[in-house]
Amino acid sequence: MPQTKTPARPRKRATAKKSSAGSARKAVARTATSAPVMAFVRGSGNVFADMGVPDADERLAKTELARIVRGVIRGRIEQEHWTQARAAKALGIAAGDMSNLMRGKLTGFSQERLEHFLLRLDMEVRIQVAPRPAAKRHAEITVEQVAAFS
Repeated sequence: MPQTKTPARPRKRATAKKSSAGSARKAVARTATSAPVMAFVRGSGNVFADMGVPDADERLAKTELARIVRGVIRGRIEQEHWTQARAAKALGIAAGDMSNLMRGKLTGFSQERLEHFLLRLDMEVRIQVAPRPAAKRHAEITVEQVAAFS
C-alpha cells in the first residue's frame, strides 16, 4: 500500500527586530508561508519622543542639522567632486570624524558644532525664537532647511 505524506504544517518562528539604538523591538510572529503580521501606529514626527528618549526635541534638532550637513557635503561630492578627505579639511575635522558624521554616528558632535560646520560650508544659519503657540502643549526646538532667506 502506498504511503501518503501529510503536508507539513508551516513552523512559526519569532524574529526580533533591532532598532538603531540596539534595543530589541516586539517579536513579530510569522510562518514560512505568510508575511509578518504587524500593527502600525502613527508617530508624532519625532522618533525620539515616540521612544521616550529624554531631550527628544534637542536630539531631533541635532539629527536634522547633521542630515543637512551631510546633504551639503554630498552635493559638493557630486557637483564639485569633493572627497571625504576634502570635506574633512573644509570642516576642520579628522577623516575619522568625517566618516562618523557621514554614517550618522553623532557622538562627539554637538548642535553648536554642527551649526559651525554649516558656516564653514558657506551656509547661512539663522536661529529664530518665538512664543509657544497656544495650540501646542509644549514648546519645541525645530530645524528647517529653506532654499533661501528673504
